[in-house]
Amino acid sequence: MPPFIETILVVFALIAIGFVAARLRLIRAETGDGLADFVFTIAVPLLLFRTLATASFDHGAPWMLWVTYFTAILVTWTSAHLVIRTGFGRDARSGVVAGVTAGFSNLVLVGVPFMTGLYGDDGLAALAQIVSIHLPIMMAASIILYQWALRRDGAAEKSESVSELVLGFLKQLFSNPLIIGILGGSAMRLSGLTIPVVADRVIASLAGVAGPVALFAMGVSLFGYGIRGQVRQALSLVALKLFMMPAVALLMALMLGLPEFQAKIAVAAASLPAGVNSWLIANRLGTGQRLAATSMTIGTALAALTTGVWLAIAEAVL
Repeated sequence: MPPFIETILVVFALIAIGFVAARLRLIRAETGDGLADFVFTIAVPLLLFRTLATASFDHGAPWMLWVTYFTAILVTWTSAHLVIRTGFGRDARSGVVAGVTAGFSNLVLVGVPFMTGLYGDDGLAALAQIVSIHLPIMMAASIILYQWALRRDGAAEKSESVSELVLGFLKQLFSNPLIIGILGGSAMRLSGLTIPVVADRVIASLAGVAGPVALFAMGVSLFGYGIRGQVRQALSLVALKLFMMPAVALLMALMLGLPEFQAKIAVAAASLPAGVNSWLIANRLGTGQRLAATSMTIGTALAALTTGVWLAIAEAVL
């Protein structure tokens, strides 16, 4: 059995165990929320901090990796927006939700353990390069398009001024634990200092459980969101997320001559399903919650198969 198949089986088995545990009421729903909070506020920020502070980054500068990955996001986001607006006649706010759902890979709960399992610390370091700008860019894009959608749908009275928009974005950005971990790790790296031995062991202990706990929490979350209707629309977004986005990433990697390792990281990251961020943004917009929840649930289930296909294609082509 190829190593990447084993990794996929382990990753999605842990998600399935979390789902079944919630389904059988072995744990309470709020327990899953607590685990997710631990992952997002403590374990993964510490993991990103330690990775950015200590990794060697021997696989080249991230510029072309960023171009490759964010081109895939742009193409997929735009396509999803047009499909939902034109094909299903939804409003502009639903188009924003569709774009986020199709273009926002679950790089934390699924991506961190997935890349670590596939490519070890080098894979995690390359993923950290994407995550370091992925969250700020996606947050900014979502907020800007949210305001545009309000005006487009005739809800301008709910929109914010430019100053309120900028201040709100900066407040969200710099209070986000993931961003704090990224900035802290980058500062430690630039300073030339090393993490004290005892502190490093404590950080490593907490960061070491990030992967399995994240996957288990993802499974519990999926049970909570479930399939809430709008299946046809959700399937169209899932198809874009799981097929178009990794295809564009692979094409861009080949066109730009991206180093093989970075190209595989880009394709693998693009092939991951959407996460809970799409539902959170839908909830803020006040529309598309069912679409986001259904897409996330179906996409995560199907990704157990499609991700393996894209990894096999990447191995053959790159």
